[in-house]
Amino acid sequence: MDVHDLLTEVYGRLPGLVRAAVDGLSAEQLRQAPAPGANPVGWLVWHLTRIQDHHVADLLGEEQIWVSGDWTPRFGLPADPDDTGFGHGRDQIAAVRPEDGTALVGYFDAVADRTGRFLAGLTAVDLDRVVDDAWDPPVTLGVRLVSVADDDLQHAGQAAYVRGLVLAD
Repeated sequence: MDVHDLLTEVYGRLPGLVRAAVDGLSAEQLRQAPAPGANPVGWLVWHLTRIQDHHVADLLGEEQIWVSGDWTPRFGLPADPDDTGFGHGRDQIAAVRPEDGTALVGYFDAVADRTGRFLAGLTAVDLDRVVDDAWDPPVTLGVRLVSVADDDLQHAGQAAYVRGLVLAD
C-alpha cells in the first residue's frame, strides 16, 4: 500500500460514517443536544466538515467551499472562513442550525470530493513539506492530513453516539 492508497482509505471511511450519523434524522433531531451545552449531531458533522474544508483549502491555497458555495444560508450562519466551531460555547453551538441532513451531507460531499482530488495527486515526498512553521516542530503536510483525519473520525464517532442518544429519547 502506498501513501495515496493509505490516505484514500482513511478519508474514504468518512462519507459512510457521516451518512450513518445523519440518515433519517429530522432537522430538530440534528439540533438536539443530548445535554445542555453538549454538541448535537448537526453541529458535530458541520464542525468536522468545517475543519476539513478550512485545512485542505489552506493547503491548496484556495477559498473554502463554505465561503465560495451556497452552504451558509442552509445552516443559518454567515460565511466566516475563520469559524470552524473550534472553541464554540453553548450559544454558538446552538446557532449552527442545519436545515436538514441533506445540507450536512451535501456540504460534506463537496468538501470530501475536493479532498479526494487533492489526495490523488500526492506522493510520499509531498508529505514531508512543511505547511505550518508556527509550531515546534513545524507541521508537515503528512502530519496535517493525519490531524484532520483524526479530528474528523473522532467527531464522526461522537455524532454516531449522540445519534443513539437522540433516538433513544
